[in-house]
Amino acid sequence: MRYANAVASFTSYLEQVRRLSAATVRAYRSDLADLGSVIGDADLREIDLETLREWLWRATLRGDARSTMARRAAAARSFFGWAHESELIPVDPSLRLVTPKRAKTLPVVASKDAMRELLDQYRAAAAGGDATALRDHAVLEALYGTGVRVSELCGIDIDDVDMHRRTVRVLGKGSKERVVPFGAPAADAIGAYVTRGRPALLARVDRATPALFLGARGARIGSRTVYALVARVLSPIVGAEHIGPHALRHSAATHLLDGGADLRAVQEILGHASLGTTQIYTHVSTERLLDGYRLAHPRA
Repeated sequence: MRYANAVASFTSYLEQVRRLSAATVRAYRSDLADLGSVIGDADLREIDLETLREWLWRATLRGDARSTMARRAAAARSFFGWAHESELIPVDPSLRLVTPKRAKTLPVVASKDAMRELLDQYRAAAAGGDATALRDHAVLEALYGTGVRVSELCGIDIDDVDMHRRTVRVLGKGSKERVVPFGAPAADAIGAYVTRGRPALLARVDRATPALFLGARGARIGSRTVYALVARVLSPIVGAEHIGPHALRHSAATHLLDGGADLRAVQEILGHASLGTTQIYTHVSTERLLDGYRLAHPRA
C-alpha cells in the first residue's frame, strides 16, 4: 500500500474505532504529512528505520523543538504499529526509533494575588452590564475555577451546568465525560452572564443554540476567541508573550495543591488519565516553596 493511502486509512481508524477527538486526529495527520514531505508517496514496505531517522534529523536541522520531534516520533510509532498489526508491513520500522527527550520545563503559573486582582478587575468591568464583559468575566472565572481545557469550555452547553450543586459536566479527551466542581465566584459570574449577557449575544442570531458561552455573532464561542482573551489579560501578569488558556489550568492545579488538595482529587478534576501527568504540579509547588525559602531563610 502507498503511504498516502495508508495514512488515510489510519486516520479513519483513529476517528471511527478509537474515536479520538478531531483535534487529536488533525495532529496525527499533520505529523504524518511532515513525514510524507520527506519520503513522498512511497510504498509502505520501503520505509525503514534509517528513513525515519533521516526525517527526524532534518527536523533537528530545521530547528524544530524537541517537544515537536517527540510528538512526531510518537505519531510515527502509532502509525507503523497500526500498519504492522493490520498486516500492511511485515516489520515495524519504528520499534527502535528513539524519541528525543522533552526539555524539562515547568508550567507557567500566575500567583494567587495576581489572579485575585485580575478577576476583581473583570468583575468590576462586568458590573456595567456589557454582554461581552459579562461573558469574558464568566469565561475567566470558569477556566480558573474549574481547570478545564479550552476545548472543554467551548463545548459546555447550558444544560451541562448545575448551579445548585455548582458543578459542570464536560467532555474531555477520548470523549470521556466528567463532572467538575466550581466555587461561588465562578457561580456568580456565570449566573450574571446567563441572566444578562448571554441573551444579548443570542439576540444577534436567528436560531437558538444550547452553547453556554457565545461569540460576538451569537454562535458557540471558538477556541481562538478564548485564546485571545487569556493572552491579552494574562501575558502582563506572568511575563510571557505566548500564553494561552492552559496557563489558567496550570494555575488552578498548582493553587489547589498549594492549598492542600489531594493529588488524586486534582487528577480527577483535570481529567488526567495518568497520575504522572498531574505530578508535574507538585514540582511547581516545590519550586515555589524553595523560592520562598531562599528569599526568607537566613541560612538559605
